[in-house]
Order: sequence, then structure tokens, then C-alpha cells
Amino acid sequence: MDKKQKWTTGLEGVLLILLSHMTAGLEVPLDPKVLEGLPQPPTITLQSPKDYIFDPRENIVIHCEAKGKPHPSFSWTRNGTNFDVEKDSKVSMEPGSGTLVIDIIGEKAEAYEGTYQCTASNEHGKALSNNIVIRQSRSPLWSKERNEVIVVQKGHSLVLPCRPPAGLPPPVIFWMDNNFQKLPLDKRVSQALNGDLYFSNVLPEDTRSDYICYARFHTQTIQQKQPISVTVLTNNPEGERHPGFMLPFGSTSTKMVLRGETLELECIAEGIPTPDISWQKDAGKLPLGRTRFQNFNKTLKISNVNEDDAGDYRCTATNKLGSAEHVIKVTVKAAPFWISAPRNLILAPNETGILTCRVDGKPKPKINWFVNGRPIKDVSEENGPKIEEDTVILSNVQSGTSAVYQCNASNEFGYLMANAFVNVLAEPPRVLTPPNQVYRVIMNNPALLHCASFGSPIPAITWFKDGQTSIRSSDPYVVHENGTLEINMAQPLHSGKYTCTATNNLGFKENHVFLEVKEPTRILTQPEYRVAQRGMSALFECKVKHDSTLIPTMTWLKDNGELPDDQRFEVGDDSLTIRGVTDEDAGTYTCITSTVLDQDSASATLTVVEATPTPTIVLEKPDPPTDLELTDQMERSVQLTWIPGNENNSPIQNFLIEYMDLLHQPGVWVNLTEVAGSSTTAQLRLSPYVYYMFRVRARNDVGYSEPSQPSAQYRTNPSAPDENPTNVEGAGTEPGNLVISWKPLTGFQSNGPGLEYKVQWRQKDVEDDWTSKNVGNVSKLIIPGTPTYVPYEIKVQAFNDYGNGPEPSVVVGFSGEDLPLSAPDSVQVTVPNSTMAEVQWEPVSNPSVRGELQGYRVYYRRVRGQHDPQEEADQQEQVLTFSGNLSEGTLPDLQPYSVYNVFIKVFNNKGEGPPSPNKTFETPEGVPGPPSFLRAVNHGLDTLTLEWGPPLSNNGRLTVYTLKYHPTNATNEMGPVTELTFPANVTTTTLDSLNVNVLYKFSLNAWTRQGPGPDIEEQVYRAMDTALIQPTIQPGKGPTEPPHPPSPITQSLHPSLHKAPSVGPVFGTVNTSVSEEGPVISWEYFGHHMRLFVEYVVENSDDEWKWESVNGTHSHTIKGLKPGTSYWVRVVARDGAGLVVHKTTEVLVTVPAVPNRQVDIATQGWFIGLMCAIALLILVLLIVCFIKRNKGGKYPVKEKEDAHQDPEIQPMKEDDGTFGEYSDTEDHKPLKGSRTPSNGTVRRDESDDSLVDYGEGGDGQFNEDGSFIGQYSGKKEKDTHEGNESSEAPSPVNAMNSFV
Repeated sequence: MDKKQKWTTGLEGVLLILLSHMTAGLEVPLDPKVLEGLPQPPTITLQSPKDYIFDPRENIVIHCEAKGKPHPSFSWTRNGTNFDVEKDSKVSMEPGSGTLVIDIIGEKAEAYEGTYQCTASNEHGKALSNNIVIRQSRSPLWSKERNEVIVVQKGHSLVLPCRPPAGLPPPVIFWMDNNFQKLPLDKRVSQALNGDLYFSNVLPEDTRSDYICYARFHTQTIQQKQPISVTVLTNNPEGERHPGFMLPFGSTSTKMVLRGETLELECIAEGIPTPDISWQKDAGKLPLGRTRFQNFNKTLKISNVNEDDAGDYRCTATNKLGSAEHVIKVTVKAAPFWISAPRNLILAPNETGILTCRVDGKPKPKINWFVNGRPIKDVSEENGPKIEEDTVILSNVQSGTSAVYQCNASNEFGYLMANAFVNVLAEPPRVLTPPNQVYRVIMNNPALLHCASFGSPIPAITWFKDGQTSIRSSDPYVVHENGTLEINMAQPLHSGKYTCTATNNLGFKENHVFLEVKEPTRILTQPEYRVAQRGMSALFECKVKHDSTLIPTMTWLKDNGELPDDQRFEVGDDSLTIRGVTDEDAGTYTCITSTVLDQDSASATLTVVEATPTPTIVLEKPDPPTDLELTDQMERSVQLTWIPGNENNSPIQNFLIEYMDLLHQPGVWVNLTEVAGSSTTAQLRLSPYVYYMFRVRARNDVGYSEPSQPSAQYRTNPSAPDENPTNVEGAGTEPGNLVISWKPLTGFQSNGPGLEYKVQWRQKDVEDDWTSKNVGNVSKLIIPGTPTYVPYEIKVQAFNDYGNGPEPSVVVGFSGEDLPLSAPDSVQVTVPNSTMAEVQWEPVSNPSVRGELQGYRVYYRRVRGQHDPQEEADQQEQVLTFSGNLSEGTLPDLQPYSVYNVFIKVFNNKGEGPPSPNKTFETPEGVPGPPSFLRAVNHGLDTLTLEWGPPLSNNGRLTVYTLKYHPTNATNEMGPVTELTFPANVTTTTLDSLNVNVLYKFSLNAWTRQGPGPDIEEQVYRAMDTALIQPTIQPGKGPTEPPHPPSPITQSLHPSLHKAPSVGPVFGTVNTSVSEEGPVISWEYFGHHMRLFVEYVVENSDDEWKWESVNGTHSHTIKGLKPGTSYWVRVVARDGAGLVVHKTTEVLVTVPAVPNRQVDIATQGWFIGLMCAIALLILVLLIVCFIKRNKGGKYPVKEKEDAHQDPEIQPMKEDDGTFGEYSDTEDHKPLKGSRTPSNGTVRRDESDDSLVDYGEGGDGQFNEDGSFIGQYSGKKEKDTHEGNESSEAPSPVNAMNSFV
């Protein structure tokens, strides 16, 4: 069978690994008493290096020393054959060792060169040294040569070769001149690793005749090369040039280095200016800490090379003309190196051991095993060692088979060899630790009790306390592999006698040691900060508590040095007094109290001041209590006493006692109890198995003090638990299981180690015994294989290593649920109205629920409307949940005139059961929803077209639409209501005879056979208005108004139903004028936002707009503006969030430079004369007209009347946008609050003559004195608005002009 197959069995591999761990730990101790009489194979302890180069002027000394029992003898081989030391008088061996001394003085040293190996032997085996190669150091002479003068042009590169003779070892090269001064080197002139001298570019100062290369050999012999002369010519100097490499050649090169050696890479470049060299590693970084740059960055050295250092290294030469690169490909090989060398083994008879020789290298080394210097295959017996590559397996060794094994690993770059003996011993146990040794430690510190032993087989160590209790590795004890017993945190209860026993199959040995746990040394009253006046005394107290068996020593220091040698410093048993304080006494004083085991220290500062008045009383928090002691120690209680700290001028009201559980919650302080401020003791109730530490805080009116120093640790003994887990529940998570869960006890509640839980369960109402299972400190137990949803009685009881907790109470839980099996039956649907249905069903039986019944879910979905059988379902399935064991439910918010599907499922905690058969029902007709939209389109002169959309939800078959409208005003007063009815297929209508400048409210609804649906409402304003943009107003002139087209304004009253887009301006006429107080702006606003503001800003400025609130008004005077300045003014409407929703266009208003004082021009002479002239002219015109009329002639007004016989229906003139003659009838009177007559006509005078006609449709007006101001020439285009300085509504003619 193949060896690899023989030893690949998993069990045997594990066994061998275990055995290797067992046997590798036993070593022979160095105690001479133990070594005496113990046999031991040889071990090499000292040998010369593998490569030994000697100086022929000195003796050759080849070291070889070894140890063993009996002491080994030594022999040598040279070049593989026996070297008889006694036959050569020049060779001697040092007594007691194998070290050779060869006297070569006066002899030919070459005769002793060769490869030497030392063998150390005794009756138990042979150990071999490495092969030591002995070579003589050589320093050959330089060959004679004649050097010609080197002539080179300035700027060229140059190499001066050195080429020293080969020495052993290679010589050290350096360049000097005739005066033995080293030649200066820099980045232009450098020495390569091979010793050659490189010039990146030569300069005239490089001309010299004494370039001399020197070689220093191992024997400190220095030889020189013949001087080299260099002459630099300057008649044809080389100009600037790109960098190029002088060394190495080409663009790439290779380099091999061995692992662990130093990698040396070199790049030398030429060029003008002299290039700079930089290095980088491709696809990696240069290793930190192992990288050095030398020779002005031309040499890169990486020490202790490893496999990761292989790769491409790029050196770059750079000057101002460019750069050049060279890549050096580095490969890393490795001579053999140890992963783990074989170790000596001590085996008992019949034991098994393993020797491993783990090495690595590149290429991978070959491993050869030897025993006592001979190949192991030559001496292997049937039951002898087994070789498995790098492992030797020794099975069932016997007495007398001790030997030394050699492992030799080699590749082309070197070899490793190691000796490891296998010593077969049969020795009874010995305890090497001195008997009756006393160990003393301070409480709460670790204690180490030693039990050093020796024996073969390796003895097993066991510890006992007070000769009774066997100690195992568990808290607080740890037994280490070497037999040492460690107590993590020693306590007084750990004091006593400890016995360790060492046992193997050849015997038994025991040893006794003693442990004393001492109280720590503590400073109870620490020195406090003192402020002393000059000449007064200062007192520092330092009261100490210590173990009664230890003698403390107290030392005082000043500023960490000794106290001054002055009688003013008085050291007492627990204090330091300084009398007659001086400035030099200020500083820090430290009290150090120490015993042979521990020490404690505390410091305080002394400040020396001048005499000062008595300070005012300052209330502060109390100082922490001190000197905590534990007395009356019982199983479940202890008495704590303390000394109160300074009250700091405020009486102590109470003390707060806190504890820390070092075992379960170290570092966490918990409030335990409070006592009155007059008490200094407290009886504390304790819990078992707690490592208590206590501290105390004092409280006064200012607050709590800092905590006191912790008390000594007090450990209560373990006991059985006092309580059981809480929140015990039983609920299955899957069909067929039962999960019992509970809230575990805390470590504080456990009362002892080994906390576990006894979980008991049985099926309720079944005469079964309790089933129980003990579990660790977990919070649940999963019980498989239970029936589906069956009640169980459950109990959980806590217990630990010291007993059981109280009898637990019984709780009832249920095993896991499964999905219900049955669906509800007999599903019936009743539809009481068009939007609601009542569903009834037959509940399922309890067994089919297979769990806790949670309720029923009713799934329903609208399939289609009844009016359209081809309609696809447009609604997702809806579900209503009815909790409990119900048999009916109501489906709300159904859509009328629709077909629905419904089915029902029962559900429990696991999920839903199967669905009931689908049930289809229909809902009757209902009233329709509101029309989808209503908007005004195609606005005519006195007509308005409305269009609307059908309701989004018909809820039945539509029959008609009803439209209602009526005029209204700003105060919501209504005019007569007009109602129109349209068939269901009509969605548009045109209304005529609507008045202009009137706000109409429209409402529309749809009807089914069940009645009308909700309305959709819109408001439309029929306006003939002025433009929103007003011209700049010059003082003393009124505005004129250009014509504007009519534009209705639509506003939705119910934006939640439908919001029609705005189709006209929200602001009406905007007028501006200037009064004595400032500019006056007036406006009309038809929007519903009531937060109005007048905003203004100086023309051509970057200032922010200023604003003034004008809610509830239609005009506003802007006061306080700067005279002679122009302002942009506008009116804005804002919503509740302050955002602008409507605004007028900005109007430019100029404030007069001087106050605008009102002058009654009627009293001015020039005005009176002008008016008289005009009156005379008018009189003449009237006379002329009267004469022409009497003669039968026609004038323009008469012509117009003849052309248009019906004044009621006069159309608007196409050329100027004005109307012909209109009459005002009683039916068209405007409502209260409207701006103009509803039909937009102007009431005429009794005369048929129109003065307007004389101005060809101009806006003729009368001034305050009744005179007529008009234009008698042809009509002109008007770019400005003329006004009468009035905030009233414009004339009807102007209002009609706004519709153009």
C-alpha cells in the first residue's frame, strides 16, 4: 500500500496530531539535581558558520560544542572522509569540546581548505554539525596596465573603469587622488556598485591626472590601480540633451535576489543638465521601513527581501528636456528556510511521537532524514520510524531506542540541517517546586501557585485546597498546562493550604504550598489642599489602614523629592506639620505608605499667601465619606460603617449607599439604600453569589458628594435560586411545535453558578405525566411533534449547582396553529341602498379553524357598471376584516349601479383558510356625481358659451342636466335666477342678453332617475374695463384710457370639485393721481384673496419693494415719499402663505419737487379770458348750425341716425371701437353696487344731437365750469389716458372701449 494512502485516514491523522501535542511539551529541566542520572542524547550547542574565511596570518579555529548525558565525544570529517586529528601535529582539539585549532603559522594554509563536519556522540545517539566550508582570504595584486590619457569634449559622458582583482571576499572600492583624498561625488559624478566611476557629463574642472581606484581586501590590504588622466576639451562643447542611461543598458534588464538578502538596483544616467533619478514599483509600492536610496538616488536598496518584493522596478531619469525610463525585472528566489524545525522529544516506553521538519524555499527544497548521521532508509526496520515527506512518525517506542535524528533540506541556493533527539525515558513524577512555600498576595490581585514537575510519561497535575476539595479550572481558578494554579482575584476566603499532586503510570508525588491573602494598604484620610499664611503652620494628615500582619512604612516627599533637612518639618505617625511656613515651602507634598507587598500614595498642594481677612461662608457639596469597613458579615447581610466627610457649611441630610457586582456587572454602580444623615452605619441585605463592593455618597442642600473610595470586596456564598423566570409563555410558531419562552434570570438573580432551567409541559385536560427537559441559561425551548393547536400546561423552574428554585406556577399555552381547513358557507348579500351591502355567512366549525379564531375577511371587487356590460374592471380588490366569531358584516362606500363579486375567508394567527364560492350582487341606481367640469368659452359681446363634461361617476343612467345662473355683486346680493334644463347628451349651450360689468354665478348638476347630483359652480365676470398698465402720471394732468377688449373672469367656487382656468384679469381699473399727502392709487379687484398690498420702489434702484397693507379698501395714499422722485407702484394680492397670486403691472408715479398746492384756476385772469374766447367761438358755431338746419342741411349726427334706425341694437363701430346711439330701458337697470348699466349703454340727453360725433368718436367731456373740451380735428391715436382726477368708475363709453 502506498505510504500516502496508509496515513491519510482521518482518525489516525487526528490521533497523530494529538500525540504530537502531547509529546512535544516534555523537556528535561535544567535543575542539576534532576539532570543527575538522566540519560540524554547529544545536542550541538555551538558551531562555526557554514562559510568560514580565515586570515592566513592567524590560526584556524573551527567551533563544535555539545551537551549530553553521558558527555559526548567528538570526531571530524574533511571533504567527506574521516579527519584523524591525532595524526597532524598542527591540529588539536580543545578539552571537553570538539573545537579544532589548526596552527598554520609557517605552513601552507591552502592545505587546510575544505569542507569540515563535526559529530558529537554518546551511547544514546549522534548529533552532526553543519558542513563548514573553510577558505583562505585572498588579496591578489593588480595586473600591470598602462593607461592612456583620456581626452573628452566638455558635456560628454565618461566612465572610468576600476576592474579590481577578484578577492575573497570581494574588496571594498573607493577613488582617491595622489594626496589620498577621496574624490568628491555628487549626482553628476558617482561610483557604481562595481567600482567604476561615472560622469553624467564632464566639465573643465574634471581635468586631472590622478584618478586612482583603491581596493581594500579582507586582510586590510589596500591596493591601487594605475592613475588615470582625463583632459576635458572646451573647443566644441556638447549642448543640452535628453537623459539617457549609462547603466544598465537598454530599456529593460533583469535581477535575481534571494529571500532575506538585500536587493540592490542601480541606474546611472547621462544628459545635460544632469538628470535626477526617481524610482517606483509598477503595480505596487516600495516597502516602508526596508527601502533606502543611496548614491544620490541612483541606488535603490531593499533589505530583508521577501516574495512580495518581486516585480518590475522603474527608474526614471529626468531633466528639463524630458525623461528616460528603464525597467528592472526582479525575481525572488529562496534558499531553504524554516517554518518549524524539529524539536527534541522525550517519550515514555510504548508512546508514539512525531518529528516535523517544515521548510520552504524557491525552488521547493528536498528533505532528507538521517538518524545518528546515517540515511534513515538504511536503518529503517519493520517497526521502525515511518517517513511521510516532512514528518517522521515514531510508534510504540521502546527503551534503548533513543537516537538523534537529522533533517536536511536543500535546493540549488543552499541547505538547512537540524538535529532533534528522541529520548525514551521511564521516570516517575518529581515535583520541582520547593515544599511548604508560602505565597502572599494582596486581596483582589491574582495569585500564582507553582507546581513544576518532571516525569515520563508527563505527570498529570491535580490541586486540592485544605486537603479536601479538588480544584478544577473554573472561576475563579485556572490550572495552566505547566501545573501552575492561578486565582484571578484572590480573596481572604482563598487563604489556606494547597496541595498539588503529580501522577503518571510510574508513581505519584505531592507538594504543599500556602497562600495568605492580605488586606490592601489604603490611605483613609488623604492630605488636603492647604492655603497657609506666611509664618503660620500647615498640617497634612495621612491616616492609613493596612493588614495587621504587615508592617507599613510611611514616607513624605516634597515635589517628588526628599523633604528639606529642616527642623520645621515634623513627621508624625500619620501627619506632616510644617511650622513657620515660608514661600519656599509651597509645593506638592506626597504621602507614601508601603509594605513588602503593596503601597498607596496621596498628594496635596500647599499654597503660601499673605494674611487675608476671614472669607465669607461658602456652601459647597460635602466631601465624600472615608474609611468604609464591613462588619457583622452574614450569609445574607453585612454591616457597613464609614466616617463622614466635611459638611462644607451645609449639614448632611442623608447618605446614599451604592454597590457593584464584580462577578455579574463589573463597572456598574447600583443604588442600594439610603440612611439618615446622622447615621454612620447601615445594615445591608444581600443576595447570594454576588461579589459586592460598596461606596457611599453624602447629600446636603447643595447636592451629592463625590463617591467614597470603594469598600473591600465581600462575596456572598452561592445558594439555590430564590425565584423562577417570569413571562412564561407557550405559543407554537409552526404546525406541530410548541415554543416555550420566558424571561431568564439575571446573573444577580441566579444565586449561584451553573444556572439552568427545568422546563415541564403536558397536554391540558389529558391524564398524562409531565414531560421535562433541562436547558442552559437560554430564553426558550422548542418542542416538536405536537398536535395542531392544543392547549398545554407549562412550568419553568430555575436551578443551579446548589439546588432548585421555588415550585413554579402553571401557565397555559397552545401548540402551533395551521391554516383553517373550511370556508364560510351560505353567503348571502342584501343591498339596502345604492352604496352599501350587508353580507351574511355561516361561521365555520371550531375544529376546522385549527388555531385561534381571529375573524373573517370579506373580499369584494367592483366588476363593472350595469349600464356597460363590456366595461372592464377598474378597481382593485378590497377587503374588510371582521374580528371575532361574527356571521355578518356591512360593505360601505359601494358605487351605485354596479356589479360586485364577494367571497369570504376565515383566518387565524397562522393565516387564511380557503375562500367561499364567489357571490355576485348588484347595487341600484344612485344620484350622479357632479359634472366633471364647467367652463366659459367663446365670449361674445352679449353672449357667453358654457360647456361641461359628464360626471366621472354616473351612478346610473343620466336623464337631464340642470343649469342655474343669476347675477350677483360684491356683497353677494343675488339677482333673478334663471334655470335651464338640457338632455343628457347635451354638454354645451350659448347664453345671450347677458349684461356687461356684471358678475354671474352658474351652477350645474346632473340627474338620474334617483334624483339630482351635487352641483358644480362657477363665477363669470362680464367686464368692460381699462387696461392694467397705467402711464406715468405728470402732476396736474389726468389719465386717458385706451380701449381694451372685453374679457370674462372665471373663478371656481369649489376647487375641490373643479377649478376652471382664469380667462380674464382679476384687477379692474387702476388709476393714479397725486395729492398734497402723496401719490393716490385706486383700483378694482374681483379676486377672492383678501390680503391686498400697495408696493412701491424708487425708479432705477436696487432697493427691495416696500409695501403697505390695504385690505378692505379700493384706494390708498402713499405718504412720506421723497419729493422730486419717481416711484414704480403696483397692487398685489397674496394668499394665506404670503405668496403673490395676482398683481397689476407696475405704474410710474413722480412725486412733485414742491408741494402741489391747489389753485382755483377759475379766479385766474388768463383762464377767464380763455373761457370767454371759447364761449364766443361756441356761440358762433351754434348760430351757424341753426342757420344750416333751418335751410334743411344735415350734419354728422343726423347722418348717423339715418344710417342706424334701431338705437337698441347699434353695433360697435369698427374704426374706433365706440358704439352708436343707445337707449336705456327699465329692464336693463344695473343692480345695486354695479359699476355701469348692465348692457353697457350710455344714457343720452333729450337732444338727438351728439357732441361726441363732432369729435369723430372722441371722448368728449365737460370741465367743472360746464365748458366743453373736445377735439374738432380728425381723430388721433391716443397713447395716454386722460382722467378727471376722480377715483370713481370710468364712463360707460370708456368701459365699452376696454372690450376692443
